[in-house]
Amino acid sequence: MAVKRLILTLKEEERKILHETINKGKHSIQKKRRAQALLLAEDRNYTYDMIAKSTCMSNAGVVKLWHRYIEEGFKVTLEGKPGRGRYKKLGDADIAILTALISSPNPKGSTHWSLRLLRDTWNTLEHTEKKTISHEAIRKILRKINKKS
Repeated sequence: MAVKRLILTLKEEERKILHETINKGKHSIQKKRRAQALLLAEDRNYTYDMIAKSTCMSNAGVVKLWHRYIEEGFKVTLEGKPGRGRYKKLGDADIAILTALISSPNPKGSTHWSLRLLRDTWNTLEHTEKKTISHEAIRKILRKINKKS
């Protein structure tokens, strides 16, 4: 069975960036592993298996890294693709409207703003990006706002 090797040629500038990533500054462990794998892939003596073992990556991870370098370039390979993450329930403008709503006088017949009352009032507002929102989402947003203050 043939031994599979990565054939990769790095530019001098890329090699310098990889060495700095490994040796200097604070970088995530994933970024350091990708940098190590790219440097090892340039050396013709290393196989997929050897690179995977020395960087604590899977064989498939090494192959994907190599394909990403070829298809998407050096920067995307080193930094990684952006995570999926969660989208914000409300934008900054809507959060400003929500805080203004909370700061406004209490509604008639109520001593304070409840989460459900905020939700019902929000759903009637016309100049917001997000038209409907749950009381639970409002609670989480208010909690984050209070942590920042």
